[in-house]
Amino acid sequence: MSHTQAVITILAVALGTLVTRVLPFLLFPDTKDPPQWVRKLGSVLPYAMMGLLVVYSLKDVWPPAPPYGAPEGISLLFVYILHKWKKNTLISIAGGTALYMALVRVFA
Repeated sequence: MSHTQAVITILAVALGTLVTRVLPFLLFPDTKDPPQWVRKLGSVLPYAMMGLLVVYSLKDVWPPAPPYGAPEGISLLFVYILHKWKKNTLISIAGGTALYMALVRVFA
């Protein structure tokens, strides 16, 4: 990649990021309520994203082969228990990720 191409790529990514950050504030200013469908999406998308992350995380697990999905299963159960206990998504994700990384090192 040439210097010019690198600069153009960086500018394109920066512009894309700027547009996606500013556009919602232009479309839905504080002075008026967003449409019902936007509020509906705001309430259901976080759960859909969590489901998507679980499916993505487990897509390569093959239970008949060692380690039989043990790191993934243990981490998934840990995330569930941690979230029920602390009710904090960030702590649940961080704790589950840390445990999974440790288990992968132990089982591999």
